[in-house]
Amino acid sequence: MKKTLTLLLAFISITLNAQNTMNDSLPYATIPDAPETFTAGTVVSRMIDGLGFRYYWATEGLTPNELEYQPGNDARTIAQTMDHVYNLSLTVLRSAQKRPRDFSEKQPSMNTDEKRKKTLENLAEASVLFKTTKDLVEHKVIFVRPKGTSEFPIWNQINGPIEDAVWHAGQIVTLRRIAGNPINPKVNVFLGKLND
Repeated sequence: MKKTLTLLLAFISITLNAQNTMNDSLPYATIPDAPETFTAGTVVSRMIDGLGFRYYWATEGLTPNELEYQPGNDARTIAQTMDHVYNLSLTVLRSAQKRPRDFSEKQPSMNTDEKRKKTLENLAEASVLFKTTKDLVEHKVIFVRPKGTSEFPIWNQINGPIEDAVWHAGQIVTLRRIAGNPINPKVNVFLGKLND
């Protein structure tokens, strides 16, 4: 009886851990299905999805060795580049939420894995919000800094934080290749999934 109870508890524990692992999966291992309609909001949403997919695979499986890789004294490490992309994802999200990006806002302390997860979650949330927007004009980029507030139209969101983050995802891909840990060769950015 005691043996049966122990086996039952072990089975329940394994099942719960497996469910937690599935529930904790990160967005953008594959690109979401394309929206059924073309609107300004769905196009911006899809741009963010493309960024999320690229960033997911650019940062998947990095070791401490790659995270600290720095191609020169005045260049960012991969970990520092990931910090920058996290901050860009906050700007994208705040615009999607129609909220200002307040630089006095205290950011939680996170390790690299937590920051990667939060970056992907920020992008996924922004994508959903932009997908359902009726008017992109409402999604300004507003920066609140100690010296004042500045405001920019959605155009600056596209050529600024979104495209800058795509640029940096590409840098991470290059840096990790140089450091000896290239991305999964099955990544297909055109189809937004892994090749079979």
